[in-house]
Amino acid sequence: MAALARSLVYGTLFLGLTVVYLPARVLAWTGAQAPSRLGALPLIGLAVAGVGALVVLTCILAFAVRGKGTPAPFDPPRRLVQAGLYRHVRNPMYAGDGLIVLGVGIYFGSLAVVGYAACFLLAAHLFVCLYEEPKLRRLFGPEYDDYCATTPRWLPAPWRKR
Repeated sequence: MAALARSLVYGTLFLGLTVVYLPARVLAWTGAQAPSRLGALPLIGLAVAGVGALVVLTCILAFAVRGKGTPAPFDPPRRLVQAGLYRHVRNPMYAGDGLIVLGVGIYFGSLAVVGYAACFLLAAHLFVCLYEEPKLRRLFGPEYDDYCATTPRWLPAPWRKR
């Protein structure tokens, strides 16, 4: 239960900064306004953001329940999480965050926010490659190496056998 509480606090703070506050600053800076009617594009944006939110929530729960830790680098899981969405890709939480921001950009029709989403995903990729993966290799050893060998980093590969 403590891991779940820590995960929710971290998730709220991280998401609050990266997918709420910073995109809101971009929207304010560019003067983007919410659509006056919900047409097809804003509805697509809401759906994309909703899928991203579901992905993130699922990941937070997986870290707390299965991993007995949080997604925070300073409070990592005690066990390697390889179930749920993590069975298909190694970094679904960052992908979910990116989907939320992309959905916001689509909803508002803001290329600047879509650009922010691309920058966020690039920063996440660099963070994963330069910090997170080496740390997980040290923490989980051969178990993590096997996981990396069978699970793609970002895009699901349904044709691969696990």
